[in-house]
Amino acid sequence: MTLQILIADDHDMVRETIAMFLDADGATNTVAASDLSEALEKIRAEGPFDLVLLDYTMPGMKGLDGLQIALEANGGKPVGLISGTATRLIAERALEMGAIGFLPKTLPAKSLVNAVRFMAAGETYAPVNFMSGKDSPEETDFEKALSDREKQVLRGLMSAKSNKEIARDLDLQEVTIKLHVKSLCRKLDAKNRTDAAMIARDAGFV
Repeated sequence: MTLQILIADDHDMVRETIAMFLDADGATNTVAASDLSEALEKIRAEGPFDLVLLDYTMPGMKGLDGLQIALEANGGKPVGLISGTATRLIAERALEMGAIGFLPKTLPAKSLVNAVRFMAAGETYAPVNFMSGKDSPEETDFEKALSDREKQVLRGLMSAKSNKEIARDLDLQEVTIKLHVKSLCRKLDAKNRTDAAMIARDAGFV
């Protein structure tokens, strides 16, 4: 029986490479999408798929929100994440939400193909080295650029809290929070606080 697999990633090369390895033995048929809305259209038109693979940072994902939407759209069939930037924490949260697996883009091709078959068969897959933190840096480059206080303020922005609420949570003056928001917008090249929160979410910051 041929496995129907949807690969959604905004990098053509990643999609094509995975598809090439999977289609090599004729046991799978891969369909490609370049963002979440295209993936959802294909699930509606051609699905449910035996496995849907979503790139964590492609357009439309908004962090793990996209995973939730795809899980519902694919009618209970497996949905997994692939990512070159997501941290172990994100992988853990994805699995808790019901993802069938998590594939770092650093996986060798052979392991990748095996992992995809595993997930399509309904088995949860997450590389031990990655989940144990051996292959995962404690901080992403995104986080390294921010101070601890800026990270706290950014989490407040991601929860849609006002400066006043963030100030109260962190036991700081509201004017201090304003300065941190300004500094965050500058560092993240964000137009405003909402934009900063979206940039952080897309970067996998939690």
